[in-house]
Amino acid sequence: MEEYIEEALAVSHIRPSMSPATEGFFFVGKKDGGLHPCIHYRGLNAITVRYPYPLPLVPVALEQLRGARFFTKLDLRSAYNLVRIREGDKWKTAFHTTHGHYEYLVMPFGLTSAPAVFQSLINAVFQDILGKWVIAYIDDILVYLTSLEEHVRHVWAVLSGLQQNHLYMKPEKCEFHRTTITFLGYVISRQGVEMDLTKLCGWPVDLLTAGLNPGDCAGVTKPMAPILRYPDPDLPFVVEVDASSSGIGSVLSQRHGVPGKLHPCAFFSRKLTAAETNYDVANRELLFIKVMLEEWRHWLEGARHPFLVLTNHHNLEYLRSTKCLNPRQARWALFFTQFEFLVTYRLGTKNSKADALSRQFEAQSEPSQPDLILPAAGILAPV
Repeated sequence: MEEYIEEALAVSHIRPSMSPATEGFFFVGKKDGGLHPCIHYRGLNAITVRYPYPLPLVPVALEQLRGARFFTKLDLRSAYNLVRIREGDKWKTAFHTTHGHYEYLVMPFGLTSAPAVFQSLINAVFQDILGKWVIAYIDDILVYLTSLEEHVRHVWAVLSGLQQNHLYMKPEKCEFHRTTITFLGYVISRQGVEMDLTKLCGWPVDLLTAGLNPGDCAGVTKPMAPILRYPDPDLPFVVEVDASSSGIGSVLSQRHGVPGKLHPCAFFSRKLTAAETNYDVANRELLFIKVMLEEWRHWLEGARHPFLVLTNHHNLEYLRSTKCLNPRQARWALFFTQFEFLVTYRLGTKNSKADALSRQFEAQSEPSQPDLILPAAGILAPV
C-alpha cells in the first residue's frame, strides 16, 4: 500500500486531502496475479446521479465479426486513471489509509458511473469506425478484418488515434494479427465464437460425483467442436424453445451446408421468477415464446425470412388462431405481431438442447410450499 501511495503521488493521481468525506481503501486480485487498488464508494454511489451512457451489448458486438479472418486485441493501461476529475468534485473521492488521507485527481475504480464515462470517451475516439472494423468495450479494443494487409493499416490507424488522445496500452496484454484470439471471455476465430475452455476447467463442479476424472479436463474438452457460428442474415433462423417448472431455455440456430444441419448461433436460459412459477401451462408456454423474442429481437424482428419455432408443446401450434385471450395474453399477442414466424411441434426427445437449458435451474429451486386456504389459527378443534 505504501508503494502504491508513493507512486500515485509521484504521477499526480492523488493528493493529500482535507475533505470531510472518506472511504476505506483496499486491493483486489488481478488476473495476472497483481493487485488492483479499489475503494468501496458505497455512500457516494448511493447519492450519485448516474450517467446513463450505455455499454455495448456483448452478443451484438460479437455478431459484427462475421466474415473476419484477422484480429488484433488492445488493452489500455490504467484506463480509468486517464480521465481527470473536475475541480470542485475531487474532494468527494477522498479515502484513508494507515499513511494518511488522500483524494483522487483522476477517475478511480469503484465509482458507479466510471464504466459509462470511459465508454463514452472511447466511443468518441473511434466514432467513425466503431462497428465497421473496431469493437471497443470499455478498455478492451478489438480490430478485425478479412484482409491481412488492410488489417495492418487499420491497426496503425487505431494506434495513432489512441496516441493522439493520450491513451496508452499495456503491450504485454496486446495481441496482434491473430487468426484466433480471446476477447471478453470468448475464443474468436473465422469459424465463429467458442467458449474459453480454460474457464470450463475452473467450474466449481464436483467432477468425482459426475463420474469424471478431475485431472482429465483436457481430455474431455479436446473433442468438443466449435460451439457458435456467427448469425447470417441471409439465412433463415430456427429457434428451439422449452420451458420447465423452473426455467426457460432456447437455442437460436441456422442450417449450414448439406444436408443443412442445424448449427447454434446463440444459447439463452433463465430462471423463472416467483410470480412466473405460478402461471398456468398456457401462460407459461406463451411466456417462453415472448422471452425468446425479446432476447433475440435484433435478429428476428424484420428478418429476411420467416423463422421457425420448434417446441414440444402442441398448444403453441395454435398460437395465432386462439380467440379467447386474457389481458396478459392479449398484450403478448400484440407483441408477437411484430415478428413473422411459424410454430411447429417437435418431439421432446428431439428437443434436448433447449430442454437441458430449461432444466438446469431445477436443482436450485426450493421445494414449493402448498398454498394455505385458511391459516392454522383460523381452524377450530372439532366439537
